[in-house]
Amino acid sequence: MKLKSRNLLRSAALLSFAIISLLPACAASPKRGAQLFADNGCDQCHSIHGVGGDKGPQLSDVGLRRDKKEIRRQIVKGGRQMPAFGDVLRKSEVSDLVAYLQSCKDKPTKQTVAAK
Repeated sequence: MKLKSRNLLRSAALLSFAIISLLPACAASPKRGAQLFADNGCDQCHSIHGVGGDKGPQLSDVGLRRDKKEIRRQIVKGGRQMPAFGDVLRKSEVSDLVAYLQSCKDKPTKQTVAAK
């Protein structure tokens, strides 16, 4: 009985370790989001830190202006002149993009405000 309990504890510990080690891989990643932003041509219309296009709004401070839900909705459904990407991107990619854009929290400079 004692041996069975010990084996059960070891199994539970190993399972817990496996679950915990997988969590970061499942979590949204701003780094992956930044790569997706570049790979999907988002910078053709949007600029961040002065790099990118000017067809859409600059996004250097989007994390200050919009919450995660608003950013996600804009990516998935589009709106105004932006196309919807809900059918193009996987849910995990949208989550990564949202994490990246939510991390963009630079306060606008006088140049940025004047350019609007």
